[in-house]
Amino acid sequence: MRRIESLTLPGPAGSLEALLEEPEDAAAGFAALVCHPHPLYGGTMLNKAVHRLGRGLRAAGGVMLRFNFRGVGRSQGEHGNLVGEVEDARAALGWLRGRYPHLPYALAGFSFGSRVIARLGCEHGREEVSPRFLMAAGFPTRLGEAEYLEDCGLPKIFLQSTRDEFAPKAELEAAFARFAEPKRLIWVEAADHFFAGALDELERQVTAAAASSASVGNLES
Repeated sequence: MRRIESLTLPGPAGSLEALLEEPEDAAAGFAALVCHPHPLYGGTMLNKAVHRLGRGLRAAGGVMLRFNFRGVGRSQGEHGNLVGEVEDARAALGWLRGRYPHLPYALAGFSFGSRVIARLGCEHGREEVSPRFLMAAGFPTRLGEAEYLEDCGLPKIFLQSTRDEFAPKAELEAAFARFAEPKRLIWVEAADHFFAGALDELERQVTAAAASSASVGNLES
């Protein structure tokens, strides 16, 4: 059976509520931080798409840390307008890397959480030890520009619903075209932004993409 730990992590605005899960069948090959949707619209680490994202990463051999942003659940503090949430993610990532110092790491997120990990990951891409890959599910184009992705040389995987109301297909394709290589865009036939009717397929695609990226360290277009 997989090990699940309920944790309280130190954060920049107070403690952060978190869950750590290890792979069921083998030793972990990488460590992944997973971030949840917008805190002001009901987003938590227990969101269905976040759960599937994390489960897919575990199936690919990852140990996975989910946490609630400041002001969500038992996490302390108040909403930080993305800037604060990036700092929360930075603190959670620091804890995860300290727990598994010999494992490569990855960053994943859904919706608002995908914006958080993209910002944080592109900053870490300038470090000596950078993320193995960034995985953005339901990346919302309607949360402002994302110019930092245009010169971010980390491997980037985007998983997007074909009927995403917060990132219409044409808008996402136009933004994706400007993002730096290496990158990959995977369309999932789904009813809405939350991958309604397609969570199984989302999880399958997460596992396949993560397993490939974790093993070779790069992406094929």
